[in-house]
Amino acid sequence: MTIRTAMRQDLPAIIALLADEDTVVDPRTVEVDEAYECAFKAVDADERNEMIVLDDGDGTVLGCLQLTYIPGLGRHGQERALIEAVRVRADRRGSGLGRELLTWAIERARARGCTLVQLTSNKRRTEAHRFYGSLGFVRSHDGFKLSF
Repeated sequence: MTIRTAMRQDLPAIIALLADEDTVVDPRTVEVDEAYECAFKAVDADERNEMIVLDDGDGTVLGCLQLTYIPGLGRHGQERALIEAVRVRADRRGSGLGRELLTWAIERARARGCTLVQLTSNKRRTEAHRFYGSLGFVRSHDGFKLSF
């Protein structure tokens, strides 16, 4: 397994993972439209953002996450890391890949000097919540969203 920065060629697999709640979505069936292209380019060009994939070693993407570094005045000016879009392919969940991916991301944030790692998760994803708790994440805040 290889954990690495995503490349443009990974985009269909990442989109498939984000659509995958309980079944594997075939990346060959994913339409990569202009909106996805623009979003990927923006993340890729931003030094405070990383789209990360877990690759089986043969180029098949089995997991992904986005890691964003946030500067701020809170915590005495220390940078924090935000982990979002965490996914492992449905047929590979429970095999330790998510733990490997999240542990890697946490260590990357620590090595960068972040003093806090945070993430959000949809309230419906109860299995993911148990998993995050097993990694030491604590439910400390309620989140709010305003969609447009």
